[in-house]
Amino acid sequence: MDKAVERAIECIRKRYGEPLTLTDIAESASLSRFYFTRLFKEETGLTPGRFLSAIRIHQAKRLIESTSMSITEISFAVGYNSMGSFTNTFTASVGVSPSRFRRLSRDGGDGLPGPEPEPDAGSGRGTVAGTISLPEGHGNARVYLGAFRTPVVQHPSAASAVVDVPGGRPSCYSLENVPEGSWHLLAVAVADGVGPDPRAQRTSLVGSRTVTVTADGITSAAVRLRPSGPADPPVLLALPALEPPADVRAHPGCASVTPLPAPAGRRQAAGHLRVASAAPAPSRS
Repeated sequence: MDKAVERAIECIRKRYGEPLTLTDIAESASLSRFYFTRLFKEETGLTPGRFLSAIRIHQAKRLIESTSMSITEISFAVGYNSMGSFTNTFTASVGVSPSRFRRLSRDGGDGLPGPEPEPDAGSGRGTVAGTISLPEGHGNARVYLGAFRTPVVQHPSAASAVVDVPGGRPSCYSLENVPEGSWHLLAVAVADGVGPDPRAQRTSLVGSRTVTVTADGITSAAVRLRPSGPADPPVLLALPALEPPADVRAHPGCASVTPLPAPAGRRQAAGHLRVASAAPAPSRS
């Protein structure tokens, strides 16, 4: 990554609570505003302002989960000077309001549903399917995968799934009812380490690629995860806790995500998640 963009990202992550302007961020990179904005988007897929907003909302989620600060105090702590603006941005990005996110967090993250997509009755729909694989040196992982309009895991996803992936072997996935067009296929995961105490060496992993979906078609896309880095946008969407399973069992065939039954006349909502197990071990001749 370009060193100037790295300096800008470091500035954003350190000073997100301040009233940062585009000029401030560009100056941290020692570049003009125009050239900096173009370079930043080329390197990250986001404008500097959108990246800053994502960092602020992510930090707000962390404070809501881990402190007793009021929502108003948190909004000012992450750089907002308007409670209304903070609440609207948080709700649009996370899928639930700050106060509801706090209640859900205290009740236990496993029950957090993924937000449902906006209705798009005029668009044809297709399926994205393929495999998810982990980098070497990791144990089992639980992976959230979704199709998004932007390179940020935020509300709403067009379709989503949670897939269990064993270390050293890929798992299959299938995302159905994805509207036709171009989508960012984004994955986030928590993976165990290897050795006598795998939970003590857990790693956050991410993966991404762009796919084009055609009506009534199946788009094949393999997703390879990697360790997350400072330039990766944070996860804003309210997700289930990605607790890696101690054991991932293989089943005959390629186990993929099967949509839960939907009432007659309605398509499956993307927010209803089912965990899929791993693909079987390769056969040996």
